[in-house]
Amino acid sequence: MEKKRIADILRNSNPDETVTIQGWVRTKRELKGFSFMEVNDGSFLANLQVVIDSDFPNYEEILKQLNIGSSVRVSGVLVESQGKGQRLEIKPQDIEIFGDSDPETYPLQKKRHSFEFLRTLGHLRSRTNTLGAVFRVRNACADAVHRFFQERGFLWIHTPLITANDCEGAGELFRVTNFDLTNPPKTKSGDIDYTQDFFGKPAYLTVSGQLEAEVMAMSFQDVYTFGPTFRAENSNTSRHLAEFWMIEPEMAFCDLEGDMDLAEAFLKYIFQAVLDQCPEDMEFFNKRIDKTVLETADNIINNEFARISYTEAVNLLEKSSRKFEYPVEWGLDLQSEHERYLAEEHFKKPVIVTDYPTAIKAFYMRLNEDQNTVAAMDVLAPKVGEIIGGSQREERLEVLDRRIEEAEMPLEELWWYRDLRRYGTVPHAGFGLGFERVVQFMTGMSNIRDVIPFPRTPQNAEF
Repeated sequence: MEKKRIADILRNSNPDETVTIQGWVRTKRELKGFSFMEVNDGSFLANLQVVIDSDFPNYEEILKQLNIGSSVRVSGVLVESQGKGQRLEIKPQDIEIFGDSDPETYPLQKKRHSFEFLRTLGHLRSRTNTLGAVFRVRNACADAVHRFFQERGFLWIHTPLITANDCEGAGELFRVTNFDLTNPPKTKSGDIDYTQDFFGKPAYLTVSGQLEAEVMAMSFQDVYTFGPTFRAENSNTSRHLAEFWMIEPEMAFCDLEGDMDLAEAFLKYIFQAVLDQCPEDMEFFNKRIDKTVLETADNIINNEFARISYTEAVNLLEKSSRKFEYPVEWGLDLQSEHERYLAEEHFKKPVIVTDYPTAIKAFYMRLNEDQNTVAAMDVLAPKVGEIIGGSQREERLEVLDRRIEEAEMPLEELWWYRDLRRYGTVPHAGFGLGFERVVQFMTGMSNIRDVIPFPRTPQNAEF
């Protein structure tokens, strides 16, 4: 008999159907004459209840092995449930137990556990309601990311995880080496001799695939990356990970206006897709985690994003009656409290801020005619502040060279990037967003470590 997912059964099946399910026991209750068992297979928030009569073959022996955490296969007939909150349950004809579970030591008992405690159980925490819902939403969101770009003719590019470039110039990179770290080769001057290393030069784990995406956009026009990136930032906060996933589209023959249009369409698309694919999970988050989750999604989907310049944003902040912890001054970067004020209190919807001061933005962003600002844009969302950062890229070689030198970066190391401006340069633009930040925003989860299956943070890489 073909197995069925519990999600499909609870959504689409009817009484009298014969089905087979496979999963893990969430709860068991023994009563006089019969017992209840709830099984979950990860496909759905709700469990499917199995009602076992005492005349079931080997009833007593089977009950001893049906403990919380046990893995089972159940075949039987669907019947209308007599209990509240469920439409169907199974009257079993056959029960096969694959793996027992010790009820005394199984750490996920039927009670509420803190997220801090669950992080110590990285191998089991996805069996809980909340983490199960998180990872189904994460999956739906990832699927929507690919569909959004594929429907628009973008090419998915696999950019390298090992790189010789620091795209952001932040210096927070993990080194990659095959040296014996207790005795690395040295030059005559006593420095480490990287010419003897695996790649013949210093190499790092990537912080962004943007520069390589620009290379591919110069051949295919519209491309995107979606993969892991790394940041050696020693931050133990609810917003930082050492390993996270980034989404970075890059478009040739595109200016800042087109970049903003794509970013707005992208957010609307993925939020709607998750609501369509995971309605029960999103209702769960709205009820149990953050009562504004559905309201936030509606705000993204059904509002036209506001658009203002950085200069206008600073003027609005200066005129506001709010007292901010960080100063508001032209030339300083906007802080999270400033971004949230604009999105939550002033506009009460997402807002895109453009044309930031040159001094606070990266070398590759296109210099505006005023020579003081660049064609950059940040999408600010209620509750989180910046969720997307992007720009039109500098396509003029002489201006790019000047910007690289001002950033005190060696021109010779970016020879290939500069070549793109020598051979058929075009206006082009792109943006980036952290995938975990989006999932966190969608679900209302307060800690970014709870929206990635295996968080990598300072002092934490258990397996």
